[in-house]
Amino acid sequence: MDIVEALSLALIQGLTEFLPISSSGHLILTPELFGWADQKLGFDIAVHLGTLLAVIVYFRRDLLAMARGLFSAGSADGRLAWQLLLASIPLGVAGILSADLVATTLRAPAVIAVASAGFGVLLWAADRWRRGSRDEHQLTLTEALLIGVGQALALIPGTSRSGITMTFALAMGLNREAAGRFSFLLAIPAIGMAASWQLVQFAAEPETVDLSVLIPATLLAAVTAFIAIALFLRLIGTIGMGVFAIYRILLAAFIFYVLV
Repeated sequence: MDIVEALSLALIQGLTEFLPISSSGHLILTPELFGWADQKLGFDIAVHLGTLLAVIVYFRRDLLAMARGLFSAGSADGRLAWQLLLASIPLGVAGILSADLVATTLRAPAVIAVASAGFGVLLWAADRWRRGSRDEHQLTLTEALLIGVGQALALIPGTSRSGITMTFALAMGLNREAAGRFSFLLAIPAIGMAASWQLVQFAAEPETVDLSVLIPATLLAAVTAFIAIALFLRLIGTIGMGVFAIYRILLAAFIFYVLV
C-alpha cells in the first residue's frame, strides 16, 4: 500500500466511522472500485486506533464524569456508563459467533448495497416518526440493551454502526443530538473490541508494517474523525437524518450499477 492509498483510506475511515453511512462498506468498496490491493490488518488496526483516539479526546470530560460516578449510587453519569457497558455485550457476542461469515459472505457488494439502502430508510423513518425530546441520561437499562442489540447488526457491512444505533436511539424517543452522543460514546467499547480482536489476529500472523505510512494514516483518521463528530453534533439538530438516507440510497444504486 502506497502513501496515497493509505491516506485516502484513512480519510474515508475518519469521515465515515461516525457518520451514519457505514465506514466498513466504504473501506471494502473503495479498493475494489479503484483496483487497489485490500488493506492489510496492520492498517485496519492503525486507523481504528486513530478514530478511537478522536472519540476519547472529544468526550474526555464526559468519560471522566462517568468514571467518577461509576460506583456512586444515584449518579446519572455512572448509570450512563453502566448502560454503555451493557449495550456493548450483544456486539461482542455476535462478533465472536459470526466472525467467519462477516469476513467472507457478508463482504459482497450486493449485501453492502442492500444494507446501505434498507437501513438508511429505517434511519430516516425513525427520525421522522419516532424522534422525541429525551436525552441519553433518560434511557433505561432495557432501552440501552436494545440499542446494543441493534448495534450488533452493524457487523453486516453497509449497515453502519453509528447509523443503526442512532436509529434504535431515535426509536426509543431520544432527540437527534442525544442519539448521536450515545452512539459515539458506544463507539468507544465497540472500536476497542474490534481493535483488540484485530491485535489478536495480528499476533497470530504478524506482518511487516511500514510506520512511514501507518503513522500519518492514523493521525489523519484521528483528525478527520474528530472534525466529523464535532460537525455532526453541531448540525444534526438542523439538517436531520434525511440527507444521510438519501446518500445511502444513491450509494446503493451506484454499487448495483458498477459492481454488482
